[in-house]
Amino acid sequence: MEVILAKSAGFCPGVKRAVDMVYHLTGDAHLFQVDGIGGGPVYTYGPIIHNDEVVRDLEARGARVIHSVEELDRLPKGTVIIRSHGVARSVYETIESKGFQIADATCPFVKRIHNIVEEQGKEGRDIIIIGNPEHPEVQGIRGWCLTPSVVIQDIDEAVQFSPMSSEKMCIISQTTFNYNKFKDLVEILFEKGYDINCVNSICNATAVRQEEASDIASRADAMIVIGDKNSSNTQKLYEISKKACENTYYIQTLVDLDLSAFESMRYVGITAGASTPNNIIEEVHTAMSEMSFEQLLEASLKTIRNGEVVEGTVIDVKEDEIILNIGCKADGIITRNEYSNTANLDLTTVVNVGDTMQAKVLKVNDGEGQVLLTYKRLLAERGNKRLEEAYDNKEVLTAKVVNVLDGGLSVVVEEARVFIPASLVSDTYEKNLGKYDGQEISFVITEFNPRKRRIIGDRKQLLLAEKAQKQKELFERINVGDVVEGKVKNVTDFGAFIDLGGADGLLHISEMSWGRVENPKKLLKVGDDITVLIKDIQGEKIALSLKFADQNPWLTAAEKYAVGNIVEGKVARMTDFGAFIELEPGVDALLHVSQISREHVEKPADVLQVGEIITAKVVDFNEEDRKISLSIKAMETPAREEDVEE
Repeated sequence: MEVILAKSAGFCPGVKRAVDMVYHLTGDAHLFQVDGIGGGPVYTYGPIIHNDEVVRDLEARGARVIHSVEELDRLPKGTVIIRSHGVARSVYETIESKGFQIADATCPFVKRIHNIVEEQGKEGRDIIIIGNPEHPEVQGIRGWCLTPSVVIQDIDEAVQFSPMSSEKMCIISQTTFNYNKFKDLVEILFEKGYDINCVNSICNATAVRQEEASDIASRADAMIVIGDKNSSNTQKLYEISKKACENTYYIQTLVDLDLSAFESMRYVGITAGASTPNNIIEEVHTAMSEMSFEQLLEASLKTIRNGEVVEGTVIDVKEDEIILNIGCKADGIITRNEYSNTANLDLTTVVNVGDTMQAKVLKVNDGEGQVLLTYKRLLAERGNKRLEEAYDNKEVLTAKVVNVLDGGLSVVVEEARVFIPASLVSDTYEKNLGKYDGQEISFVITEFNPRKRRIIGDRKQLLLAEKAQKQKELFERINVGDVVEGKVKNVTDFGAFIDLGGADGLLHISEMSWGRVENPKKLLKVGDDITVLIKDIQGEKIALSLKFADQNPWLTAAEKYAVGNIVEGKVARMTDFGAFIELEPGVDALLHVSQISREHVEKPADVLQVGEIITAKVVDFNEEDRKISLSIKAMETPAREEDVEE
């Protein structure tokens, strides 16, 4: 067995500095120098490290853990050590006001973030922190923000985000956050179009440790991740390793490790979180290395090896298991999970006794004296060759979506899996990827690295290419004045966007009717089919209209509204000097206040209401200026003189 230990495993510089500072102040002065600080009891503000073993050792040396500044009111004066996660500015001020000394072990990377959010706040930028809102580092960062701050840790929160007080913002990250996830969240936020400064504040040591873990795990038969269960960066190492290597074990010490699980494995990787002491790492490394000689000796006596492709004859088939005679002392076993990715597949329906088939050796000894084989992984390797050819030739592939993940889609080509990130699924942001489950989709391979288990597909570029071609064809065939068919894509307060089959056109509210439209959403709905007139084309911008020339109400207005005609209309709006009467959509007339009645009317609103139907006489018609004047007064009978005298 070959054991690969990650070079970056164990304490990062920031954590080592913090731990050494506590050891110094509790008696080991040769480890760390803290000028002018010391004397009296030693306290750490929260556990100095996410590792129970180290914390217990430091407590035995006299370093007491406190969890709030209020606890200091009951404790003797001494020194409070700020751990590497850092704390809010107010915590420093409160500790000093209570008469305690401060030894600041804040990680330089975290201190840099404090300075960034403070400076960005002075520029009037709100702060977006990518990270876990419950993590003490994130809580400390928020305590240095001069402007409103918010914490975002997943895609849903990024999608739903809206400005707090300003559209000027600064994005920073928790130092131990996953870099790829950070990029995905930042991309969503940038698409919103705000004024954003983005600072990648992920610790370089964290990124190096995660990359090295992924690389080792992709090559190993098993991976061991050492660290405390409460350590955020160790949990991320486990998640990254688990994606690359199914046989990944998360342990705190050697006691948690079942060494028998590593029988017949050729390569085992080891990494550890930033809070894991070197002595624990060395203990696990030594134990794994010492057991390797005996196992390698046993493996050398066998006629087959892990990873070897063998051929055998089926001698028995059960619903969940196939037994092969592979010409060795032991029979070969293919379980349902190692035959296919199809859940609950009945193997008796696909394989018969007497069939000859090839498989790959997973374990020479499965613990019961039999050889564990895999059929689906052999197919996947052959599928990888098919994918490599498609990658080299830029071939368009079509495959069914077999799994919808948080970050994208998983498709299978000849048992080889291809991952399509959410950002490459469509040419627009897709909040609900579930609609693709079970669908066949087309894509191209843009990244092919089976060794690191990174085979990336891209559907977005195909959609963009198709859209560009449709757009080109559309602009080649349309002209100003054409009447075309479209579908309502989106409706806003100022108009509607119409999909013309290759490009969108804008139907402005002022072009929706010859009359007045108050609310486009009452007139149109998304998905409606619509016939529109192309009014103007400027570059890639298309202006549309529903005001067709043959439907212009002014074509017949001269006859309908000739001077002397009695007409009906609806009061559309009123001013102090008169009321505007809608005779029909697109044709308004003015009823001057002086023409409302023979009696004195102060203002139209005293006798009329918006929406009221009135009857009046046309007293003036100006077709050139499209102005019509009405009078109710002209319809009233003049009072007789003798009636007035009486």
